[in-house]
Amino acid sequence: MFDEKIVQILSRYELQTVHDHENALKEIIQEIVLLGLWRSKFYEKALFYGGSALRILYKLDRFSENLDFSLNQPEKRFNIKKYLDAIKAELELWGFEVHAEEKDKKNRNTIDSAFIKANTLIHLLKIDSNLKTHKNAVMKIKLEIDHEPATGFSSDIKYHLHPIPFTIKTMTLPSLFAGKMHALLCRTIRTNIKGRDWYDVIWFVKNSIPCDLHYLRNKMVQTGHIDCSEALTREKLVELISRKVKKIDFSLAKNDVAPFLKTSRQNDELRLWSDAFFNDYLIREISVLAG
Repeated sequence: MFDEKIVQILSRYELQTVHDHENALKEIIQEIVLLGLWRSKFYEKALFYGGSALRILYKLDRFSENLDFSLNQPEKRFNIKKYLDAIKAELELWGFEVHAEEKDKKNRNTIDSAFIKANTLIHLLKIDSNLKTHKNAVMKIKLEIDHEPATGFSSDIKYHLHPIPFTIKTMTLPSLFAGKMHALLCRTIRTNIKGRDWYDVIWFVKNSIPCDLHYLRNKMVQTGHIDCSEALTREKLVELISRKVKKIDFSLAKNDVAPFLKTSRQNDELRLWSDAFFNDYLIREISVLAG
């Protein structure tokens, strides 16, 4: 059975469908992963960023699958294994039965990846015997660690209370906005339709978060998307976003993000998504917030 505190944490969620329960369990697993990393002193050399950081630390109103991290400084010999051992031990302490594995790198890049896997049915039954899913269904959470980060981001320490109080090192919101803009602008064509990226950018705009152009430029230089001699001005950013907006397939973008929203809110959240909304409103607001 789960630790009693896990059952208490589940009461935070609106749980109606099996899908609701699965999303809640995934997020609780993510929080315990973050706790295990804190115990292992991971945040002395790395920080948490990306969509899950926005969700867990800043209350972004969508679920997120992956946990993204960046080392504070480049470290080519970084090894994730000892941290995976700490994560697995922490999850087992709270009643989760998981498998942790490092992903083999097929090509040279700056990202190390690992997976936390747990049988969905086993964990649903720990909550309620009436919750059913396929016996071989797997909850899978991907961890990615950038061990050669771009410079220029700013960091912050956030307190988190679940499942117990602890601290998490993360990027400040302007740096997180820059990281999200980099993902949106620089994804390959094959993975370009990410409605989640656009949803998150709308969240930043809605909350009047400035975008750190200095850090965004450094990331784009690092990945070869702009030349090191080139400036990244507001005007240039607007030009780049406008090109992306022209390529949006709004149906595909909505389908990408919809599973990560509460079912009752999907239509309301995505109704405005259109060429007019992105061109007439969103791009203008991003231009105002870029700095």
